[in-house]
Formats: sequence, C-alpha cells, structure tokens
Amino acid sequence: MQKLTKIFGAFMCWLLLALAPAWAQDAGDIKLSISKDGTVKEILDVLCAKIDGSLLVRSSDVDLHRKVSIQMKDVTVNQVLGKLFGGTDVKWTISGKQIQIYRPQVRETQPSQSTKRKLTGIVADSNGEPVIGAAVMLEGTNVATTTDALGQWTLTVPQDAKALTIVSLGYEDAILPLGRATDYYTVIKESISVLDESVVVGYGVQKKSVLTAAISSVKSDQLSTVAPTRVDNVLRGMVSGVTITASSGQPGAATQVRVRGIGTINDSNPLYIVDGMPVTGGIEYINPSDVESIEILKDAASAAIYGSRGANGVILVTTKKGSEGKTTVTYNGSYGVSNPWKKLDVLDATTYALAINEMNTNIGNKPTYDDPYSFGKGTDWQDEVFNKNAPMTDHQVSISGGNAKSNYFISGSYLYQEGIVGGNYNHSNYGRYTLRANNNYTLFDRSETADVFRKLRLGTNITYSHDDSKSINANSERGSVLGSAITIPGIFPVYEKDADLLLAEHPTAVKDSQGRPFSIVGEQYAAMTNPLALLHMPVDDYTTDKIVAGGYAEFEIIKGLVLRSSVGADMYFTKDDGYELPYYMNSTKQSTSSTVWSTITRDFSWQVENTLSYEFTVGNGHNFNVLVGQSAYSHWGDYVSGTSYQIRNESQPWLDATDQDANMRSAYGSPSPYSRLASYFGRLSYNYDERYMLEFTFRRDGSSNFSPENKWANFPSISAGWNLTNEKFMEGRPSWFTRAKVRASWGMNGNQNIGSFAYTSMMQGTAGYMLGIAGITALAPGLVPQAYSNAALKWEESVQTDIGLDLGFWDNALSLSLDYYDKRTNGMLMTMSLPSYVGNNLPWGNVGNMKNSGFEFDLTWKHSVADFNYSIGLNGSYNKNVLVKLGNETGYQNYDEVLGTLGTISRGENGLPFPFFYGWKTDGIFQSDREADAYRNANGERLQPYAVAGDVKFVDYNEDGVIDDADRTMIGKGMPDWTFGFNLSASWKGFDLSALFSATLGNDIYDATRRTDYPLVNMQSHLYEGRWNGPGTSNRLPRITAEADGGKNQNWRSSDLMVYDGSFLRCRSLVLGYTVPQNLTRKALINKFRVYLSAENLFTLTSYHGFDPEISSGGTSLGIDRGVYPQARTFSAGVNLTF
Repeated sequence: MQKLTKIFGAFMCWLLLALAPAWAQDAGDIKLSISKDGTVKEILDVLCAKIDGSLLVRSSDVDLHRKVSIQMKDVTVNQVLGKLFGGTDVKWTISGKQIQIYRPQVRETQPSQSTKRKLTGIVADSNGEPVIGAAVMLEGTNVATTTDALGQWTLTVPQDAKALTIVSLGYEDAILPLGRATDYYTVIKESISVLDESVVVGYGVQKKSVLTAAISSVKSDQLSTVAPTRVDNVLRGMVSGVTITASSGQPGAATQVRVRGIGTINDSNPLYIVDGMPVTGGIEYINPSDVESIEILKDAASAAIYGSRGANGVILVTTKKGSEGKTTVTYNGSYGVSNPWKKLDVLDATTYALAINEMNTNIGNKPTYDDPYSFGKGTDWQDEVFNKNAPMTDHQVSISGGNAKSNYFISGSYLYQEGIVGGNYNHSNYGRYTLRANNNYTLFDRSETADVFRKLRLGTNITYSHDDSKSINANSERGSVLGSAITIPGIFPVYEKDADLLLAEHPTAVKDSQGRPFSIVGEQYAAMTNPLALLHMPVDDYTTDKIVAGGYAEFEIIKGLVLRSSVGADMYFTKDDGYELPYYMNSTKQSTSSTVWSTITRDFSWQVENTLSYEFTVGNGHNFNVLVGQSAYSHWGDYVSGTSYQIRNESQPWLDATDQDANMRSAYGSPSPYSRLASYFGRLSYNYDERYMLEFTFRRDGSSNFSPENKWANFPSISAGWNLTNEKFMEGRPSWFTRAKVRASWGMNGNQNIGSFAYTSMMQGTAGYMLGIAGITALAPGLVPQAYSNAALKWEESVQTDIGLDLGFWDNALSLSLDYYDKRTNGMLMTMSLPSYVGNNLPWGNVGNMKNSGFEFDLTWKHSVADFNYSIGLNGSYNKNVLVKLGNETGYQNYDEVLGTLGTISRGENGLPFPFFYGWKTDGIFQSDREADAYRNANGERLQPYAVAGDVKFVDYNEDGVIDDADRTMIGKGMPDWTFGFNLSASWKGFDLSALFSATLGNDIYDATRRTDYPLVNMQSHLYEGRWNGPGTSNRLPRITAEADGGKNQNWRSSDLMVYDGSFLRCRSLVLGYTVPQNLTRKALINKFRVYLSAENLFTLTSYHGFDPEISSGGTSLGIDRGVYPQARTFSAGVNLTF
C-alpha cells in the first residue's frame, strides 16, 4: 500500500507540472500571403497548412477540381476564401482553426431574435467516443458551430427549424431532426473511405494512398475493443505476416514475435521503437490504453530506414497525446476471474494401478497391486495445484487536454493478476504499475505572418513502469509444479498419513500453513515431487523497473522545411531476490542448509537523432518529400550478485542477516562493454498527383561490434507504386470498383546482435597453470583466450523483395491487400564449429543462409444498416522457411534435448525448415512375434532384434539395412505454415460487440510431457486407452511395459509417436458493451459511461490433447511441450468513464 501511495503521489505532482494555461486563436482573422495556381483543393490545402488548421468540406457541395489562381499578400483567411468562392453560392464558417465549407440549399436567412431558441447536444461515434471538431449547421443559413473536446455543442436556431446537419472529417454526414427537445445526442457513422488515412513510418507519417511499402497498422479504437493486458497481445489475429506465440500462460510471461518467419538463427526478434526511441526487452511495460497506434514494418523498403536493426521487422508504437479542448479525465476499470480452460486427462488411481499391473505382467513379473479398485479415483493433482477463480484487477486513469499553445496527456495504471497455477500460494502472480506523461508546447507560431523561422515546437515524454513477478518453473521435465501434477499418480495422498513418524525422521519435511507435512513421493518418479510441497517452497521475487524518456525540438525554418532534434533514454533495472530453507521432499530432493541470494542487473541506452525534412510541390502534382538524418545510439549494462548461507530468521532472508562469515560469502559481477551505433540516413519520396509513387531509402551504419575493417555497412531500398484508379482511362470503370494500387519494393536490412568485441579474442582469468620443477609444483592462476578471433566478422544481411496489390470496392466498404515476399538472410551471425583447443568459447562467424517466402492477405468489410454498424476483418499468412546453409562441415546441428533416452529432439539442417523435430519414423505396431521376426533386411538379418508383439515398427529411413541413429529424420515442426486472424465489431444504439479469433495450420507439437525413462510415472489416458494389448487392438501405440523407454526395443525413443497436429482456432477475445446515452450521463457530469463484459480465451478448437497448443519456450523449442503453463480463460466486467 505504501508503494502504491508513493506512485500515485508522484503521479499527482506530474499532473500539476503538466497543466498550463493557454489560449486559442480564431483563424478567420489571421493574415497571410498566398501565391498559387491550381485546383480549389490544392489552394485549400495550402491555406490550411499556413494556419496549421483543418478543413471540412463536402465534395458534393464544392467543385474541388475547379482551376483557380490566387495571388494575394497580407490578407486574412476570410479574404482568401472570399476571393476563392466569390460569385458562387458557397459559404463557410471558421471555428478556431477549422474551416467548414458548404453550399446552402435554400436562401440564406438569419434567425429572428424574437423567434430563436437555444439548443445543446453531443456528437459521438459508434463506440460512444466524443467526436471533436464536428460541424453542426442549419442548412440554408450561416448558423453553425463545432463540437468541443467532449463532443458538446451549443447553437441558437429559429423556432421553426426542422433539422440540423452534422459534418465531420472521417464520418458520414448526419441529419438531426429537431423536435420540442432542446438537448440532443447524435451518433454519426465512420466514413468507409481509407484513402486519406495516415500511417506512421520510420521518421515520419505518410498517407495510405501513396504508401509503397508493406506496413500493417492497428489503431487505438481497435485496441480499445480487445481490452488486452499486454500491448504485444493485441497484434494476435489483427494483422497478417506477424506470428505471436505465448511462451507461457503465466501472468507477465513474454511472447515470441516473428515478422515473416524465422529470419536468422542468431536473433529473430523485431526492433521495437516507442515514440522514436528503440527499447530493449519488448514493449510489455506499456499500458495498452496509452497506445495511439501500432505499425508493423514488414518489408525491407519500410524497415531499411532503420538499417542494421530492421532485418526482422520493425514495430513502431505511438502513444497518445493531448488535443486542443477542455480537460478530459478518463477511467477504465475491470475485475475478472481466471480459470484453466483445460485439464489433462490422466489416469486416476485405480486405472493407474491396473496399468502398472499390466506393465509387470507384460514382462513376466507379478502384479504390484492386489486390489487396484481400493484406490478409487485418488488424488487429482491438477485440481490441487490449479487456482480456481484467480482474480485479476485493472485500473487505468488518464488526464488530457490542451489549447493552441500546448497539450498534455498524463496516465497511470495498476494491474494485478493471480496465476491459475499456485496463485493462491503467491506463486506465478504478477503486478504492474505504469505512469506516463506526454507534453507538447508551441513556443511560437509565425506561420501566418512570416516566411522564415515560422514555428518552434517542443515535446517531452516519459514512462515509468514497475513489474513484480513471482514466476514458477514452467514447461520443464525437471520437477516443475505442472510436470509433477501430471506425473505423480493419484495413489499418493496430499498429506502424509503418519505425520509424526515422518517429522521424526525428517524434521524439515515441507509443511502447509497448519503444520501438516506433505506426502513423500519417491525417486522412482524421476525429479517429480509432491507439487503442493513445491508450492509451499519460497519463490523468487523478480522485480523490474523501467524508465523510457525522451524529448524533441521541431523547428519549421521555411514552409515545408523542418529541422527536428530528439534525445531519448531507456533505463532498465531488474532485481531477483530469493532464498531457500532446509527442506526434505525425498532422498534426491532435499537440502540441509539455508541459502539466500540477490542479483541486480542494470541496462542503459541513449539515442540522439537529428533529421531535416522538406516537403514541397513542383508544378502541377509533382510532390516531393526529402529526409536526411543522423543518429547515435549507445548501450551498456552491468550486474552484481551475492549469495550467503545460514539464514538466522526465515522472516528476514537477507544477505546480511546470516551467520555465514563475511569472507565466506560469494559475490560476483561485471560491467558489459559499451555497444555503440552511428548512422546516417536519407529518404526521397515522390508522387505525381497520387498516381505514380517512387521512394528511395539509404542508411549507413557503423557499429562498435565489428572490427575497423568491417565497421560500416550500407542498407539501401527502393519501392514504387501505381494508383491505377487515378488514371484517366479508369474513369469509366464500374461504380463498385473504387481503387486499385500496385506496389513493389526491394531492400536490404542488417543484423548486428552479437555483443561487443566478438571479432576479437578477450583474455579470461579462470585458467590454472602448473608451475615449478619436478617434485615441486604449484597451481597458479592465469589467463586464457576466451575464443578464437575473427577479424573478418561482418554484418548479417537480409535482402527482401515484396510485390503488393491494394484493392477497394463499393466506396472501400470492401478492401483487400495482397502481398508476396521473398526474404533471404545471408551471412548469418553464428558461433562456428571448431575444435575446443582454439579457445574456451567458439568464435563468431558469418556462416549461414536462411530463406523465407510467402503470401499474405488482409480483407476488410465495413457496412451500416440504419443504426447498425459492423465491420469484419480476415487476414492470413503463409510462410515457407528453409535453412539454406548452416555453415558447418556436417550441414546440421542438434539443439533441444529431453532427459532420458529420448535425447535430441530438435535439429537444424541444410535444405529443411528451421528448426524441426528430430527422430525416427514409425510404421505401425507388430501384431505378433512372427511379424516382428519377419522384419528383416536384404541379408536376412532382423532389423529390430529385440522386437516382440506389441512393439513399435521403426522405418529403415536410409534403407541401409540397419535401424540406428542414421535413420533419424524430420518428423514435424513447430512453426505453422498458415496463420489466420478474424475480427468482428458491431454497434447498435449504444450496444457494441467485438470478437477476435486467431488460428494456425500446419504446425506440430512434440509431446515430451512424460518421462519415459521412469516407467512408473503416470500417463495420459489416450496412451493407455489406445495401447496395444492384443492382435488388432492398436496399430499406433505400443504395449505398456515396466521397463524404461518401452523395453529393449526402445518403443519410446524419439519418434513420430510423440508428434501431434498443433493446429488450432482460438477465440481470444469477446466483448459486449453498452454506452449509456449522454443526455442521461451529463446530468452527473459524466461525458461517457460504458459498461462491458469480456471473455479472453473463451474457447479453443484443437485436436491436441495437451494443456495448450500455443507453445514457445525459446528460439529452437517452438512447439515442444514439456508441460506448458496453459492459457487462462478469463471473464471480466468493466467500466469506461469519461469526465
């Protein structure tokens, strides 16, 4: 509570500093000079740019393509508009810096003072959000106003007025019928057109209509319908080309993000840029409600501006800023409960006893249990460790506002989640606090009066987050809580029956809060022990504090020429505190002493960037945008760790609160070398009348990670586009065919994630040398090279080609984007395979090549029927991955291993997907001894000499007449061929519904949940029910036996028997909400009041029998299930308030 008080105290101080008075200026009287020949639309664009304003105009009212010539000096905006529309019936109104242009439908009149009445109202979108700056007009008159920051308006109209017209950029025009009421609430529909939508690109913003690269975008309104707890989770199912896999269902667990496949063996993580600052460790520190948009730069043309760091894609996160208008306060709060969506179907106590008896009789031994049925159902260990109705609470508050001189956005949030495994014992729980402030200031704005030194803007942003995680070991066969729960048979009770006897023999046996000792499970069950005892052991307290701060200055020198300088910093602190008291679980898992440890890690990065951009137009329709820039980036870190023993008081597990002599404690730590990057970059964008587009990008990076000879590298790109529907020959196309754009790109990116000084050999002081003469020697400390040097080490390069097609139909109600890409990584940075005598560590080298190619599509349909608005989105990605060259002598490399005789289960090999599951292929089950004996090679020798009826028949894959290790091959892969996303949103009279689905096809799962080297462990029901127990009973699963690994035939060696289809369809989010009409909530000073119910991971359709089909534990462990922590099914209720 004290920590929470401090955080929100700091938040209030932040708030007081951010709020500042300012005043707005009406644009109608601004004086300026304008000289332009062109269309009405071009003149209006120039006019708005000069006053930094916005325009509302209906193309049906005004001929925007009419050619005009304007040559005026030192005149007002009203005078320019008078010149532009003189002699026509077009009228305009100006509110603040927004110009509304319209054509009256009847003779213009003014309301009589004796017959007028005052009306008020609110304009909102289909989600209940206020629409700011909407024009509310009385058709046929110049009576008009605009909505404020809360969507509110006030207007005086004649008593006999029948209707008002509401117009807003991005929305369809709306007619508001007038009755006797004086207060109105109006919902306007979003415009389907997407041609003027802008997306964030590297160091700028571009209109979607002239975009030539492959960029996917997710906006804040889409994020708000999903209500996620992590930012990276919102991308699941939202966009094509991005594969996101959860490493665990544990609260706070990281996700694995891959953009267009696995690009390299070294590091396939994308680059994250938050408000211009590259951040380390992902983006989970960001409160999702603070996000304005997320852009994913997928092809080389879009990512090349980031050079050496963009090889695996770039994810740009833009956070929210304040806007001009009244101060707005929002609060979002929710409370939910989480439960496991699935339990593994394992044998109960009776069935387990029957299975063990059968195992023994199959090898000629006597049954172990005389009366298996006496055990009944036994202990359900999964029920014991699962935390039912684990609570989750989320609170978010933000304050925003501004005026013509400044704006601000300040927010704070608190999230707490209990884990569904041991959360009730304070295991696998997670908490997060965040604070954010974005402030922007206009120091001066002379754009209406000066041609030089026109405008200066400053901005600052800072984010602080604090995470507190008490995670448990998950997806492991080495004694994890879940692994024990599915391995320990139900014949064991939770608590020891004879507690006194146990405590007499083992006083440190683990006990619950009431002093009851847990039952002892013997070592015959591998490393697995009583899972409840594990949950009563101390758990590490892992905390993370992260501060990301930045500032910028933006100076408009002349019209269109902008100099921008920015500085940013990313500070990351982690602390891991833990301790262990004397305990006893079984003879192989015990400790007789106490230990306490603490580790602190620090990382610090800073970046300074300067860019100069110039946007201008030459002649009629030749539009240019030129950008040049410089960047400097530096990163360093350090860590320190200490360990001590003999804790005095278990309530004070501190390093200094031990009886261990100070000189006997251990401590270690070191700094990491600086890693620095210097860059120069540029971009030239050109379009002719938004018809033909061409863009060049170039970046030159210099990295301290490489030797002087290879320090610098160049990363170019080129892209082009053609808007076919802007051609004159397309003017006669069918009315339902709205737009068509063809685009293509080629570019090169890089990767330098190898750490500092990998090109040279550093000395390491850990070696011992024998010194002296015969009979008189001593072991003396010395130095040894860490690794063999490689001065030829250079940048990893990724070359990508992309061809895309964007289509729109029925005024863009239906839009479709198609992309084909070919991505090749050359000179992958990997450790080289050399003899160990060359150094302690293997040297780095450019020794491998990888290829990814595929196809993506994004399909969207938006439609409205009366008050019912809905949109449907479908996206899909197909990716084919091939490891072209591994770079070692053998052409393969083994990776993941499982304890026991399963051994190596994943591998990388030339010409195959990376990575893949590795093992033997099978060809059914021997139904008789005769059949087993008949399985022989060309020489008449038995291929499986120890096989008997019920054993697995393995394939002689290389056909050399011997079944051995050489027959192992690819038996599956964890990466899917296809990933799909489906999203739905709908609204009707205050009600809203949203749903998000994701699916995969073509991915496999390697089930390594059962320790086959310990035959007495429990098993899943399908292994027992589908076993062979006589001729014809099964042709897939072998007989069960009490011998390790399935007997002498090794039935349970790594093979396709462990591989299952991992395809799935998951409903990730389902939200139903209702927004109370504002004409009711305004009486309580509430601008918006929305309540909602949500469900996360509502259901999953999959044929896989395990806890969860989403498994990602590491770079090569994708799809390997060792008992993964399952995703939770969460039901929540929440409220959104705006004041």
